[in-house]
Amino acid sequence: MVEKIKATLDEVRTMLQADGGDLEVVEIAGKTVKLKLKGACGGCPHAMATLKGGIERYLREKVDPAITVERV
Repeated sequence: MVEKIKATLDEVRTMLQADGGDLEVVEIAGKTVKLKLKGACGGCPHAMATLKGGIERYLREKVDPAITVERV
């Protein structure tokens, strides 16, 4: 499952990079994914919306509906 999560995050990464941001995978423990947003996304006031409404939702659709994403 870890490899599938990483591959899916690589898909998301290209979208973030298009807006001047990026993400760093800090830890994947079971179905909890800890991410650090970088670049323009790191200081964005919509960062939590990006994590929960964007990245977490996408991972749940593509990998497992029980995945949760946490910001580090």
